[in-house]
Amino acid sequence: MYRERPSTLPGAVLWTRTVPADETEHRVLPDGCLDLIWHNGRLLVAGPDTTAQLGSSTPGATYTGLRFAPGIGPTVLGVPAHELRDRRVPLADLWPSARVRRLTERAAETPRPGHFLENLARDQLRDTTPEPSTRALVASIASGDSVTTTANALGLSTRQLHRRCLHAFGYGPKTLARILRMTRALTLARSGTPFAQVAAESGYADQAHLSREVRALAGIPLTQLITPPLRPAERSRDRHNR
Repeated sequence: MYRERPSTLPGAVLWTRTVPADETEHRVLPDGCLDLIWHNGRLLVAGPDTTAQLGSSTPGATYTGLRFAPGIGPTVLGVPAHELRDRRVPLADLWPSARVRRLTERAAETPRPGHFLENLARDQLRDTTPEPSTRALVASIASGDSVTTTANALGLSTRQLHRRCLHAFGYGPKTLARILRMTRALTLARSGTPFAQVAAESGYADQAHLSREVRALAGIPLTQLITPPLRPAERSRDRHNR
């Protein structure tokens, strides 16, 4: 069972998941996000994916995660996103082990690990401020603006924009654009919008282009992603267990 809600931390989503007894594998789609996760007495980090990731979990296992909006995770974690690309790592690999040990002990004592994760992230953000242009960057790319247009709007060269995207999202603006476009297309497709209309509204050249891109990023055809509806396990972010 998977549940999520908007976090009290701006730009984040808090989620919980219990692995169903009949699950043997789950698919996690790329979305440009990073997650801070509590599972089995450990604090973990899931980096941004470039393509779908497959994994398995023990039936009955529980996860609690804080999913940051694109560009926010590196500010909280203090690590460039590209260093975590397609990776799942213990938080102790990123922060001093003594500090993580103390945090782990506190997390184990609380009955509400989600609130613990939110407070931990909030404490991190007190001392650092997300790059103000990050939100504008995401909005520009998500709207279909070209790399040049986005760079000009932010007063950057295309090379500077690429470096900023690597730090904030884990990959360059073109890859981010592909991922955000697929996310937009899946939302439309799952609402019952015909595929040809999905392609047109999401910025694909045609339906064939939509199909190729979804298969390239998700690993399976669009029809498999929406029929049957995506399982909760496939929406979760417990991507460290590979």
